[in-house]
Amino acid sequence: MERWLSTFLEARAAEEGAARNTLLAYGRDLKDFAGWLARRDLHFAGAEQAQIEDYLVACDAEGLSRATRARRLSAIRQLYRFAFEEGWRESDPAIRLKGPGRARSLPGTLSVAQVEALLAAARQHRDAARATCLMELLYATGLRVTELVGLPVAAVRGDPKMILVRGKGGRERMVPLSSPSREALRGWLARRDAEETEGRAKGHPPSRFLFPARGREGHLTRQAFFAMIKQLAAAAGLDPAQVTPHRLRHAFATHLLANGADLRVIQTLLGHADLSTTEIYTHVQHERLAELVETHHPLSRGPAVAARPAEET
Repeated sequence: MERWLSTFLEARAAEEGAARNTLLAYGRDLKDFAGWLARRDLHFAGAEQAQIEDYLVACDAEGLSRATRARRLSAIRQLYRFAFEEGWRESDPAIRLKGPGRARSLPGTLSVAQVEALLAAARQHRDAARATCLMELLYATGLRVTELVGLPVAAVRGDPKMILVRGKGGRERMVPLSSPSREALRGWLARRDAEETEGRAKGHPPSRFLFPARGREGHLTRQAFFAMIKQLAAAAGLDPAQVTPHRLRHAFATHLLANGADLRVIQTLLGHADLSTTEIYTHVQHERLAELVETHHPLSRGPAVAARPAEET
């Protein structure tokens, strides 16, 4: 089963450009399924639809969420589709299986006032130039954290009004920059380039990243950025547990939609491959419509006796 897993993951990486985190998730889910099969003296090659269904029942019994069970079935389906196409099996035992589906819960977000408080806290941070640039870019563009921390410095040279971003699966998109984010970029680049010039004098090689760091990846890590946002939340008087980089991404989309942006435009800016992923933000439109009715419709203010003109005699 190890050979099946390694070959499948290598193919996903080569053919689809799957991100490292996606491959790790596939690996974890399929190793769990492999372990379940091994404890029953079964192999990927011999498992049938009934065994896969039993595994999913066992996942449910463990208390795994609907989203986790749906993700595991998706990984199993892809593995068996690949095995069938490669001729490892004469049939695909997972082709008829339907998963539990994902819960369409509304994404957590932040209000405009909360975002403004975070940006104000960034300007008071001990590393204000970098913190402000990170936060302004995140809120102005809605980038994923991995996209933000891994931005190449070449993408922002020349004070551009739009930047090219490489997202999931290697897909590229153009994202516009706001005036505050461009100003923050100019301030950070001046600091960053001055420090790099000093580093070169000491024999340190230049970095290709906008937010360089000395770690293995060569740029600011997701974990370090996550910790910084928690610090900013506390400084802004917000609950750190409720403030994450992903919530700022949601705030970007929610605030755009609330102010009249088209859903297709938001899909492009967020880098969603499917519009259905973006449609979860339409709850904002529903809330606005409800508020308009509640505020302006005469019947929403409760029963009232309408004044009628006296009949002429």
